[in-house]
Amino acid sequence: MGTLRRSQLRATFNEDADLYHRMRPSYPASIFDDLASFGHLGPSSRILEIGCGTGQATRALAERDYYVTAIDLGADMVTVARRHLATFPRVELTIVPFESWQLPEQPFDAVVSATAFHWVDPAVRVTKAAMALRPGGTLALISTEHVAGGDTQFFEEVQGCYERWDPSTPPGLRLHSPDEIQADTAELDNSGLFEPPVVHRYLWNQTYTTQEYRDLLLTYSGHRALDASNRLHLLDCITGLIRTRFGGRITKQYMNQLCLARRRD
Repeated sequence: MGTLRRSQLRATFNEDADLYHRMRPSYPASIFDDLASFGHLGPSSRILEIGCGTGQATRALAERDYYVTAIDLGADMVTVARRHLATFPRVELTIVPFESWQLPEQPFDAVVSATAFHWVDPAVRVTKAAMALRPGGTLALISTEHVAGGDTQFFEEVQGCYERWDPSTPPGLRLHSPDEIQADTAELDNSGLFEPPVVHRYLWNQTYTTQEYRDLLLTYSGHRALDASNRLHLLDCITGLIRTRFGGRITKQYMNQLCLARRRD
Protein backbone atom coordinates (compact mmCIF):
# COMPACT_ATOMS: atom_id res chain seq x y z
CA MET A 1 0.00 0.00 0.00
CA GLY A 2 1.41 3.38 -1.01
CA THR A 3 1.96 6.18 1.50
CA LEU A 4 -0.77 8.41 0.02
CA ARG A 5 -3.33 5.59 -0.12
CA ARG A 6 -2.49 4.55 3.45
CA SER A 7 -2.90 8.12 4.65
CA GLN A 8 -6.26 8.50 2.87
CA LEU A 9 -7.71 5.24 4.18
CA ARG A 10 -6.59 5.59 7.78
CA ALA A 11 -8.23 9.04 7.94
CA THR A 12 -11.67 7.52 7.19
CA PHE A 13 -11.99 6.08 10.71
CA ASN A 14 -12.31 9.59 12.13
CA GLU A 15 -15.35 10.40 9.97
CA ASP A 16 -17.86 8.83 12.37
CA ALA A 17 -16.09 8.09 15.64
CA ASP A 18 -19.29 7.44 17.60
CA LEU A 19 -20.39 4.78 15.11
CA TYR A 20 -16.90 3.26 15.23
CA HIS A 21 -17.05 3.04 19.01
CA ARG A 22 -20.53 1.55 19.00
CA MET A 23 -19.89 -1.10 16.36
CA ARG A 24 -16.26 -2.15 16.59
CA PRO A 25 -15.90 -5.14 18.92
CA SER A 26 -13.51 -5.22 21.85
CA TYR A 27 -10.84 -7.90 22.21
CA PRO A 28 -10.86 -11.20 24.15
CA ALA A 29 -9.60 -10.79 27.71
CA SER A 30 -7.18 -13.68 27.17
CA ILE A 31 -5.15 -11.47 24.83
CA PHE A 32 -4.30 -9.17 27.70
CA ASP A 33 -3.71 -12.10 30.05
CA ASP A 34 -1.12 -13.47 27.62
CA LEU A 35 0.44 -10.03 27.17
CA ALA A 36 0.76 -9.56 30.93
CA SER A 37 2.32 -13.00 31.37
CA PHE A 38 4.82 -12.61 28.52
CA GLY A 39 5.81 -9.07 29.46
CA HIS A 40 5.79 -9.63 33.24
CA LEU A 41 3.45 -6.66 33.51
CA GLY A 42 1.69 -5.58 36.67
CA PRO A 43 -0.01 -2.56 38.20
CA SER A 44 1.94 0.61 37.37
CA SER A 45 3.61 -0.87 34.28
CA ARG A 46 4.04 1.80 31.61
CA ILE A 47 2.31 1.10 28.31
CA LEU A 48 2.36 2.98 25.01
CA GLU A 49 -0.62 2.27 22.77
CA ILE A 50 -0.27 3.17 19.09
CA GLY A 51 -3.54 3.91 17.29
CA CYS A 52 -5.93 3.69 20.22
CA GLY A 53 -9.01 4.64 18.19
CA THR A 54 -11.94 5.10 20.55
CA GLY A 55 -10.37 2.93 23.24
CA GLN A 56 -11.44 -0.68 22.62
CA ALA A 57 -8.06 -2.05 23.74
CA THR A 58 -7.21 0.95 25.93
CA ARG A 59 -9.94 0.08 28.41
CA ALA A 60 -8.61 -3.46 28.83
CA LEU A 61 -5.15 -2.04 29.54
CA ALA A 62 -6.50 0.62 31.91
CA GLU A 63 -8.51 -1.94 33.88
CA ARG A 64 -5.22 -3.63 34.81
CA ASP A 65 -3.99 -0.42 36.46
CA TYR A 66 -1.25 0.22 33.91
CA TYR A 67 -0.09 3.73 33.15
CA VAL A 68 -1.24 4.06 29.53
CA THR A 69 -0.05 6.66 27.05
CA ALA A 70 -2.46 6.26 24.13
CA ILE A 71 -2.06 8.11 20.84
CA ASP A 72 -4.17 8.38 17.71
CA LEU A 73 -4.20 10.75 14.75
CA GLY A 74 -8.01 11.13 14.74
CA ALA A 75 -9.24 14.07 16.84
CA ASP A 76 -12.82 12.79 16.96
CA MET A 77 -11.65 9.28 17.82
CA VAL A 78 -9.65 10.59 20.77
CA THR A 79 -12.57 12.76 21.90
CA VAL A 80 -14.78 9.67 22.10
CA ALA A 81 -12.03 7.72 23.85
CA ARG A 82 -11.63 10.47 26.46
CA ARG A 83 -15.36 10.36 27.16
CA HIS A 84 -15.41 6.60 27.69
CA LEU A 85 -12.13 6.43 29.63
CA ALA A 86 -12.71 9.41 31.91
CA THR A 87 -12.77 7.21 35.02
CA PHE A 88 -9.21 5.98 34.44
CA PRO A 89 -6.78 8.65 35.71
CA ARG A 90 -3.74 6.63 34.58
CA VAL A 91 -4.69 6.96 30.91
CA GLU A 92 -3.23 9.86 28.93
CA LEU A 93 -4.70 10.39 25.45
CA THR A 94 -2.98 12.45 22.77
CA ILE A 95 -3.98 13.40 19.22
CA VAL A 96 -0.87 12.75 17.14
CA PRO A 97 0.34 10.35 14.43
CA PHE A 98 2.92 7.91 15.75
CA GLU A 99 5.31 8.99 13.01
CA SER A 100 5.59 12.53 14.46
CA TRP A 101 5.05 11.71 18.14
CA GLN A 102 7.97 12.74 20.35
CA LEU A 103 9.53 9.92 22.34
CA PRO A 104 9.62 10.66 26.09
CA GLU A 105 12.80 10.31 28.10
CA GLN A 106 11.49 7.36 30.12
CA PRO A 107 10.96 4.21 28.04
CA PHE A 108 7.92 1.94 28.24
CA ASP A 109 7.51 -1.59 29.52
CA ALA A 110 5.33 -2.49 26.55
CA VAL A 111 4.22 -0.98 23.26
CA VAL A 112 0.80 -2.19 22.14
CA SER A 113 -1.01 -1.68 18.85
CA ALA A 114 -4.43 -3.24 18.27
CA THR A 115 -5.51 -3.52 14.64
CA ALA A 116 -3.58 -0.34 13.87
CA PHE A 117 0.13 -1.04 13.33
CA HIS A 118 -0.34 -1.74 9.61
CA TRP A 119 -1.57 1.86 9.17
CA VAL A 120 1.74 3.29 10.42
CA ASP A 121 4.47 4.14 7.91
CA PRO A 122 6.53 0.94 7.54
CA ALA A 123 9.70 3.00 7.19
CA VAL A 124 9.54 3.99 10.87
CA ARG A 125 7.09 1.81 12.79
CA VAL A 126 9.30 -1.05 13.98
CA THR A 127 12.37 1.08 14.65
CA LYS A 128 10.47 3.74 16.55
CA ALA A 129 8.50 1.15 18.55
CA ALA A 130 11.80 -0.39 19.62
CA MET A 131 13.14 3.04 20.59
CA ALA A 132 10.09 3.57 22.81
CA LEU A 133 10.78 0.36 24.77
CA ARG A 134 13.18 -0.35 27.59
CA PRO A 135 15.62 -3.21 26.90
CA GLY A 136 13.66 -6.43 27.31
CA GLY A 137 10.37 -4.55 26.91
CA THR A 138 7.52 -6.10 24.93
CA LEU A 139 6.09 -5.17 21.55
CA ALA A 140 2.53 -6.51 21.29
CA LEU A 141 0.80 -6.37 17.90
CA ILE A 142 -2.84 -7.43 17.73
CA SER A 143 -4.38 -8.15 14.34
CA THR A 144 -7.96 -9.01 13.44
CA GLU A 145 -9.00 -11.33 10.61
CA HIS A 146 -12.41 -12.33 9.29
CA VAL A 147 -12.11 -16.09 8.77
CA ALA A 148 -14.26 -18.90 7.46
CA GLY A 149 -16.90 -19.92 9.95
CA GLY A 150 -20.14 -18.52 11.27
CA ASP A 151 -22.68 -18.16 8.46
CA THR A 152 -20.37 -19.41 5.73
CA GLN A 153 -23.15 -19.55 3.13
CA PHE A 154 -23.92 -15.86 3.58
CA PHE A 155 -20.30 -14.84 3.14
CA GLU A 156 -20.11 -16.88 -0.06
CA GLU A 157 -23.30 -15.39 -1.48
CA VAL A 158 -22.47 -11.82 -0.47
CA GLN A 159 -19.49 -11.82 -2.83
CA GLY A 160 -21.98 -11.27 -5.62
CA CYS A 161 -22.81 -7.88 -4.08
CA TYR A 162 -19.15 -6.97 -3.85
CA GLU A 163 -18.32 -8.10 -7.37
CA ARG A 164 -21.14 -5.92 -8.71
CA TRP A 165 -20.62 -2.76 -6.67
CA ASP A 166 -16.97 -2.74 -5.53
CA PRO A 167 -14.67 -2.72 -8.56
CA SER A 168 -11.65 -3.77 -6.47
CA THR A 169 -13.20 -7.14 -5.52
CA PRO A 170 -11.42 -10.16 -7.06
CA PRO A 171 -13.85 -12.65 -8.65
CA GLY A 172 -14.58 -15.76 -6.65
CA LEU A 173 -13.10 -14.40 -3.43
CA ARG A 174 -13.63 -16.72 -0.45
CA LEU A 175 -12.72 -16.55 3.24
CA HIS A 176 -9.69 -18.47 4.47
CA SER A 177 -9.83 -20.97 7.29
CA PRO A 178 -7.79 -20.00 10.38
CA ASP A 179 -5.22 -22.69 9.57
CA GLU A 180 -4.58 -21.13 6.17
CA ILE A 181 -3.56 -17.77 7.64
CA GLN A 182 0.09 -17.67 8.55
CA ALA A 183 1.53 -15.21 11.04
CA ASP A 184 3.81 -12.76 9.25
CA THR A 185 6.71 -11.88 11.54
CA ALA A 186 9.24 -11.07 8.81
CA GLU A 187 9.27 -7.36 9.54
CA LEU A 188 10.26 -7.96 13.16
CA ASP A 189 12.63 -10.80 12.31
CA ASN A 190 14.47 -8.73 9.71
CA SER A 191 14.79 -5.66 11.92
CA GLY A 192 17.30 -7.29 14.25
CA LEU A 193 15.77 -5.28 17.10
CA PHE A 194 13.65 -8.01 18.67
CA GLU A 195 14.00 -11.55 19.89
CA PRO A 196 12.03 -14.20 17.90
CA PRO A 197 8.29 -13.41 18.21
CA VAL A 198 5.68 -15.61 19.86
CA VAL A 199 2.21 -15.70 18.27
CA HIS A 200 -1.11 -16.58 19.93
CA ARG A 201 -4.48 -16.99 18.19
CA TYR A 202 -8.02 -16.45 19.45
CA LEU A 203 -11.22 -17.48 17.62
CA TRP A 204 -14.64 -16.07 18.49
CA ASN A 205 -18.04 -15.36 16.90
CA GLN A 206 -20.22 -12.26 16.80
CA THR A 207 -23.86 -12.20 15.67
CA TYR A 208 -25.30 -9.12 13.98
CA THR A 209 -28.80 -8.02 13.03
CA THR A 210 -29.25 -6.60 9.53
CA GLN A 211 -28.89 -3.00 10.72
CA GLU A 212 -25.97 -3.81 13.00
CA TYR A 213 -24.06 -5.43 10.16
CA ARG A 214 -24.75 -2.48 7.87
CA ASP A 215 -23.46 -0.12 10.57
CA LEU A 216 -20.39 -2.29 11.11
CA LEU A 217 -19.51 -2.15 7.41
CA LEU A 218 -19.60 1.65 7.60
CA THR A 219 -16.66 1.53 10.03
CA TYR A 220 -14.39 -0.19 7.47
CA SER A 221 -12.05 2.01 5.47
CA GLY A 222 -12.60 0.17 2.19
CA HIS A 223 -16.37 0.66 2.37
CA ARG A 224 -16.10 4.31 3.39
CA ALA A 225 -13.67 5.00 0.55
CA LEU A 226 -16.09 3.72 -2.11
CA ASP A 227 -17.93 6.11 -4.39
CA ALA A 228 -21.09 7.18 -2.51
CA SER A 229 -23.45 5.67 -5.06
CA ASN A 230 -21.63 2.35 -5.20
CA ARG A 231 -21.43 2.24 -1.41
CA LEU A 232 -25.19 2.75 -1.07
CA HIS A 233 -25.94 0.07 -3.66
CA LEU A 234 -23.48 -2.32 -2.00
CA LEU A 235 -24.99 -1.84 1.45
CA ASP A 236 -28.54 -2.23 0.11
CA CYS A 237 -27.53 -5.43 -1.68
CA ILE A 238 -25.94 -6.86 1.47
CA THR A 239 -28.77 -5.95 3.83
CA GLY A 240 -31.33 -7.24 1.36
CA LEU A 241 -29.54 -10.57 1.27
CA ILE A 242 -29.50 -10.81 5.08
CA ARG A 243 -33.22 -10.03 5.32
CA THR A 244 -34.44 -12.30 2.52
CA ARG A 245 -32.08 -15.28 2.78
CA PHE A 246 -30.81 -15.35 6.37
CA GLY A 247 -33.71 -14.29 8.56
CA GLY A 248 -32.34 -10.85 9.41
CA ARG A 249 -29.32 -12.07 11.38
CA ILE A 250 -25.85 -13.39 10.52
CA THR A 251 -22.86 -14.62 12.51
CA LYS A 252 -19.29 -13.65 11.67
CA GLN A 253 -16.21 -15.52 12.87
CA TYR A 254 -13.19 -13.46 13.90
CA MET A 255 -9.62 -14.45 14.58
CA ASN A 256 -7.24 -12.25 16.56
CA GLN A 257 -3.53 -12.84 16.42
CA LEU A 258 -1.26 -11.53 19.16
CA CYS A 259 2.37 -11.20 18.15
CA LEU A 260 4.70 -10.72 21.13
CA ALA A 261 8.37 -9.85 20.84
CA ARG A 262 10.99 -8.67 23.34
CA ARG A 263 13.31 -5.81 22.49
CA ARG A 264 16.90 -7.00 22.43
CA ASP A 265 19.22 -5.51 25.07
